[in-house]
This record gives sequence, C-alpha cells and structure tokens, in this order.
Amino acid sequence: MAKTIVQKVVFKNTTSKALYELYMDAKKHSLVTGGPAKISAKEGSSYSVHGGYIKGKNLHLVKDKHIVQTWRAEGWDKNDVDSIFTIHLEQKGKDVVLHATHANIPDKHTASIEKGWHGHYWNPWKQHIAGKKITHPKM
Repeated sequence: MAKTIVQKVVFKNTTSKALYELYMDAKKHSLVTGGPAKISAKEGSSYSVHGGYIKGKNLHLVKDKHIVQTWRAEGWDKNDVDSIFTIHLEQKGKDVVLHATHANIPDKHTASIEKGWHGHYWNPWKQHIAGKKITHPKM
C-alpha cells in the first residue's frame, strides 16, 4: 500500500528564494546534503541526487515558490510506481514555512524516507542558514 508523508517545517531568518536555491542549484544541493547532485531549475529536466540514489524529473516549477517532481529511490521494487514530491515555500515575514508532500511511497520505505527528509535536508538546511557546521547522517 502506498503512503503519503506531509511535513511542515519553519525556517527562521531566510527567504523562499534562498531555500529554493538550496534545493534546485546542484552545487548548493550537494553542499547541504553532502552527496553529489545533478539538478537544475528547468521544468521537464531529469535529476539525480545523493550520487544517483534518488532520481526523478522536474514536473512543475514556480521560481522561489513551488517544486513538483517525480521521485524514486534506488532499491525500490520494479513494480513500485514513482512517487510525487512537492515543496511549497511560503514567506512569513522573516521566516519561511516549507510545506512538503511526498505521495505514493511504498509502505516499507515510508518511515526511513520521512526520517531522511529531516536528516538529509531540513536539519542541514537549518544549520547552513544559521552559519553552523553541517552534519549529515550516514546513508
């Protein structure tokens, strides 16, 4: 059975532009996640992150506001369909509220992926924004 993860994360003292770039700029993506990334802010383009562990395609992009991608992890069963990952960035004064929805995740992978968003993305982003040393969990 496929599952959906819904997350709401507040990032203090930043902009939606800065967060969008952390995800969509290959060099910045690699810096904050600690893994090689091939990604661009071009609708329809393919991407791979964490050295190809995750692959997909940019379906819909609204600069500095919205990202919709197909998303698939290495090791998923062949009959598992690609999941859909969406980020919506909402500027609230000096802070940004990130709304993430990750749909169609194979049940057996849901817990590790939910934990992975925090460990590989949201926590390193917060460290980067605060000017702190970025720590990465082991893959």
